[in-house]
Amino acid sequence: MSGGPVTVPDIEKTKAAQPTRGSEGGVSDPRSVQVVRVIVGIIIILWLIPTVGLLITSLRTQGAIETSGWWTVFGSLFDTSQWTLTNYQEVLTSGGFDSAFVNTLIVAVPSTVMPITMAAFAAYAFSWMEFKGRYFLFVFVVALLVVPLQVALIPILRLYAGGPELNISFLSGIAGAISGYDVERVTAGIPLSLNGTFLGVWLAHMGFGLPLAIYLLRNFMGSLPSELMESARIDGADHFAIFTRLVIPLSVPALASFAIFQFLWVFNDFLVALVFLGETADVRVLTIALNALNGQRGEAWHLLTAGAFISMVLPLVVFFSLQRYFVRGLTAGAVKG
Repeated sequence: MSGGPVTVPDIEKTKAAQPTRGSEGGVSDPRSVQVVRVIVGIIIILWLIPTVGLLITSLRTQGAIETSGWWTVFGSLFDTSQWTLTNYQEVLTSGGFDSAFVNTLIVAVPSTVMPITMAAFAAYAFSWMEFKGRYFLFVFVVALLVVPLQVALIPILRLYAGGPELNISFLSGIAGAISGYDVERVTAGIPLSLNGTFLGVWLAHMGFGLPLAIYLLRNFMGSLPSELMESARIDGADHFAIFTRLVIPLSVPALASFAIFQFLWVFNDFLVALVFLGETADVRVLTIALNALNGQRGEAWHLLTAGAFISMVLPLVVFFSLQRYFVRGLTAGAVKG
């Protein structure tokens, strides 16, 4: 049996045509790589300067802070007389700082777990369950991302104070006959009294965090191979089994990525905690306690900087413990295949 000539591809040309691996950010030219490294180094230095200044200020006495800038310590860096740990000791022993740290954890942990849990169920439904209005509801959820939380603070605060109220004035005649008075307006409602409670701030953070969580998780879950879902259905798995045994384990990067965002946002939040919890010692969080450390006239910078560094410890631990999932979670769902 005869056939036409077989052309053997030029292996060297094929290898040369392939993109160079190991480049930085898609840049393969050595000079360009050096430029990128220099730019990144400058950005890192500019980002670290305020943090270094905050650290140095927290280790100086109040008198030194008031008379000279933090950069002056480099003139006599090894002079131990200008360094002190008294600021940290005073912050840790000041009344209420330890309880504020505990209150912050009480607020941050449920406010992170609750929206992730609800968003995971909603994201799976939007991705793999067929029901009427699915796309319209998802667009509505995404549209909520553009609503500033400051716009919703006062309505939610009034709702927490008085509860939902229903106007049933059409029953005013019956109410007047029973009471013997002239009744013009009749309302019915459920008193919530959630102001100043942890449940109120949990629900607020969950409502503010759900749209972004649903959007991120839906994009990730929607990019999972449909063959996996079809194989699971052939094996007899229902939606709950597919969600708990297949989708959730595969969605750990996206879940961890949002957990970092939500935890850091809630942990560092001041406005929502101030509005819904207040400044009383039994429920105030760390950011409010730090604000109180600064004094009424802003004179206690030595305590504020020390307290700020103490408050940074836990967020840094959370970030670095989950940072391996961070980039994977951010880029998840960007491309398929």
